[in-house]
Amino acid sequence: MGVSAFILAGGRSTRMGRDKAFVPWDGRTLLERALEVAAWIAPGARVVGPKEAYAAYAGVLEDIYPGRGPLGGIHAALEATSSPVNVFLAVDLPRVTKNLLLYLVERYMAERERNTGLLAAVPRLAAGWEPLCAVYSKDFAMVADQALREGRNAIHPLLEGPRVLAVTEEELAEAGFSAQMFRNINTIMDLEASSGCPTTP
Repeated sequence: MGVSAFILAGGRSTRMGRDKAFVPWDGRTLLERALEVAAWIAPGARVVGPKEAYAAYAGVLEDIYPGRGPLGGIHAALEATSSPVNVFLAVDLPRVTKNLLLYLVERYMAERERNTGLLAAVPRLAAGWEPLCAVYSKDFAMVADQALREGRNAIHPLLEGPRVLAVTEEELAEAGFSAQMFRNINTIMDLEASSGCPTTP
């Protein structure tokens, strides 16, 4: 299908106090878990972040616009990819499974047959968008680039409109996916509160 996968791992992890990518979770690091899940979507999943931190674990892409948050990482990956369909997963979402990612890809592909200008398929829960576990067209790079050039780092405003498919919480629940899968690990308390047992892939 021409699908690529990327792990967003370049965050500052200020609340955790250390790089979240290397925090242990269910016998593996969060990075290992994310790469394993992404491998079901596309071989050779790459990490977006600093090369000195992650080059030993996978291919790495660095931000073109450093210090601009997740939008900068998504932009860098989409500028580098040759794939029309690109799956993104934040490293701190260990409950996300391959089946969820596959579902998002399938929804994107189906919707693109009706909407040839589709830029993304993004979960939208009651609490808001989940843009760091989503599918983006390579064409979204142009939207991201314009925003970054104008000094706008927020992703959410870029997702409004008919060119983005909102995969609702209700739809996800009907397909068997809980909103709890999007709970991220930001702090030691989050880690301790976690059962350490991911949802079955």
